[in-house]
Amino acid sequence: MSSCPLSPIDHVFTGIGSYPIEFLFAYEGRIDESRLLNALKETLQLFPPARSKLTRTSTYTYGFQPSDDGAHFDTVASSVNFDDEADRHTYIDPVDSVEEEPLTRIRLTQTPKGSILGLSMSHAVVDGFSYFYFLSTWARVFHGKRVLEPVHNREVLIPADTEREGPMTRADVLDGAGLFWESRRDAIARDRLVWETRTISREEMNALLAEAQKDSDLRLSHNDVITATLWKEYVGKWNPLDGDETTYISCPVDFRRILKPFAKNYFGCAVSLATATLEYDRLVNSPLVELALAVRANVAGTNQAYVWRSLETLEAQRRQEGLSVVEEIHVIHPRSGLLVTNLSRLPVKEVEFDAGPPVAYEILTPAPRGAVVLPGRDGLEIRVCCPPLSA
Repeated sequence: MSSCPLSPIDHVFTGIGSYPIEFLFAYEGRIDESRLLNALKETLQLFPPARSKLTRTSTYTYGFQPSDDGAHFDTVASSVNFDDEADRHTYIDPVDSVEEEPLTRIRLTQTPKGSILGLSMSHAVVDGFSYFYFLSTWARVFHGKRVLEPVHNREVLIPADTEREGPMTRADVLDGAGLFWESRRDAIARDRLVWETRTISREEMNALLAEAQKDSDLRLSHNDVITATLWKEYVGKWNPLDGDETTYISCPVDFRRILKPFAKNYFGCAVSLATATLEYDRLVNSPLVELALAVRANVAGTNQAYVWRSLETLEAQRRQEGLSVVEEIHVIHPRSGLLVTNLSRLPVKEVEFDAGPPVAYEILTPAPRGAVVLPGRDGLEIRVCCPPLSA
């Protein structure tokens, strides 16, 4: 089978330090390994990029090359149950999004109190929607149910004309794509990552929104005020340590609902970055409404024209600089930024095989300065991946 192309945003998530998407799902019962593996093999036939390796197709492009070992599956036994395991990274077999490595790695851990499914997928292959699209399809195949086959037409996202006057600059990349052209990304030292978990009840969410809305004629959302709160709290706390004078808040926006026409069941990475900036002193002294309005303006500005400009910017940069530049592109500003991803509508219950729905789950995506908003019991749970501890 011939390789399929990567889109401009796919390329950003290749190379060292490229943020693979990783979740764990814990089950009270024991999943049948052979049935799970058989269903996986059938599912992978519907998702060729998920069973692929990266292959270089030109001086500035990669392709997804389907391979018999493009998706790796293993099973391990552990005497330690999910709730008792201090280092849950042991349940993950992490992906490296580099040439000739599998872009999907799956680990099934059998413990005395049930199974744990860990899935690591290259962010070049999936975004959050596609990650759970793959998982829910796998579960449906496991139960012999009908599935909605995905659309894979990444080529429609590759701009035909990328000619521009003069060389690309850091400002061009920030203004055109909401991304940061900095020094080469470092490998992510998982043992040095620090995670924080906080919860926001529905009552607290409504109080935050009411506080900001009373001073704004523009209608705000819970996402606006929660993102603004995290920006002020975490960047305000981290920045005095090693930050720049300017701070940045970035929000990935799914462009499946923005580009017309575009398939809603597109399997791939369909995100544009909405990035707002504010000087540090103003950040720490601004009222919540000002920060929430900055977030709202940037998310609202992620329209069809911006999405295409983002794709054109990334394609032009890579054609000018070559493939090596992808490892210099940061989704999160490495010194003064925060990225907030809203996954508050995750279909976790759909990840059900023969052991009932998951009784617990955890995100382990290694993205320093990244916060993920997840569904909670009475509101939201927010997982924050803090800057790594000094070596």
